[in-house]
Amino acid sequence: MTKKYFGTDGIRGRANRFPMTAEVAMKVGMAAGLTFQNGNHRHRVVLGKDTRLSGYMIENALVAGFCAAGMDVFLLGPIPTPAVAMLVRSLRADIGVMISASHNPFEDNGIKLFGPDGYKLSDRIEDRIEALLDKGVELALADADSLGRAKRVDGVHDRYIEFAKRTLPRAMSLSGLRIVVDCANGAAYKVAPAALWELGAEVVPIHVEPDGLNINRDCGSTSPLSLAKKVHEVRADIGIALDGDADRVVIVDENGTVVDGDQIMALIAQSWHESERLAGGGIAATVMSNLGLERFLNARGLELHRTKVGDRYVVEHMRAHGLNVGGEQSGHVILSDFTTSGDGLVTALQVLACIKRENRPASEVCRKFEPVPQVLRNVRIAGGKPLERAPVKAAIADAQARLGQAGRLVIRPSGTEPLIRVMAEGDDPELVRAVVDDIVDAIADARTAA
Repeated sequence: MTKKYFGTDGIRGRANRFPMTAEVAMKVGMAAGLTFQNGNHRHRVVLGKDTRLSGYMIENALVAGFCAAGMDVFLLGPIPTPAVAMLVRSLRADIGVMISASHNPFEDNGIKLFGPDGYKLSDRIEDRIEALLDKGVELALADADSLGRAKRVDGVHDRYIEFAKRTLPRAMSLSGLRIVVDCANGAAYKVAPAALWELGAEVVPIHVEPDGLNINRDCGSTSPLSLAKKVHEVRADIGIALDGDADRVVIVDENGTVVDGDQIMALIAQSWHESERLAGGGIAATVMSNLGLERFLNARGLELHRTKVGDRYVVEHMRAHGLNVGGEQSGHVILSDFTTSGDGLVTALQVLACIKRENRPASEVCRKFEPVPQVLRNVRIAGGKPLERAPVKAAIADAQARLGQAGRLVIRPSGTEPLIRVMAEGDDPELVRAVVDDIVDAIADARTAA
């Protein structure tokens, strides 16, 4: 089924343009509210958001929709996505909602939905909600005496901070570490610095002044340059960069070198394997993860399970195969012993725990393998299906033949933006660059011809 609203991570688009309009958001509230009503109890939804200006509009529209469906709404305010996934369980809600476009610029926004178990929705449930969105749902809405209520919930930041702190061993302190944390002017601008400080670290917070328009702007996990500069300036031991909704993280070591999600997963997998905590004999990652990670794991008798791009596909594979570590190269790491979704702060704490245990610099602890040369380029498209055109297919077939068994090629449409992503990797960097350039040129020519 081709989806009109949902992509790889909920519903996402430019704010105040279809599908991220107040009208659609209200219908999402109605449709999701009706989908998750089960039994005669008062149904409830927990609703969080990041710091985008458009969050006010989307939040109020969702509240209207959920209340019309007869659900009580607990408003959490700006809070990380993983906190919503945690609170939907601890508050025994029927559904959790996060208003965020994650790492996208402020002009975009999105709606992420979680079931009562704290996991993102399956394709099957998303299809049910989609089917209701374009139908008149008014006849199924609540009667006038059964409408929902909305209220702000206090203390949710403290709940999440305590939850994150408990993922570390009880006796462990971060005392002696100077940490720069970049909160991307996003959802974790309060909780991340507070949690690190309460654990004993000396904390230097940056990009913690959201104004509705500056989320992810030249900061955060997608733009760690300012973090690297700050780490060097204050002579910090490590830097932590979250994204706008804090479900992903990248690390900057004391030298200013960026440590991506693949290196983070390698570090945690090795640490947990040595302590006999790693489940399933391997980890799950997407087709975009570096071949170097796969080789690193294989050398230790561990398997890399590859999935489609999207953290919920990683989570589904982890659950199906009994794995407790998985994630994406972008820093979206899922540690299912603690969480049901990516959690940038919890992941960072596991990295810090390894540094404290080994008592060595981050540059030594976090660099677990030499990445295979990898090139990723994005081609913006206006529509159509350029990957189905004969010249593009020919360029892809030629690239695969040239790479042979010594490399990998991944070409896929983005699930959140009008882009086609072209990635190749292999031991010969010049060859990798050449095959990517040839495919990108073929797609661009097909786009122009169309």
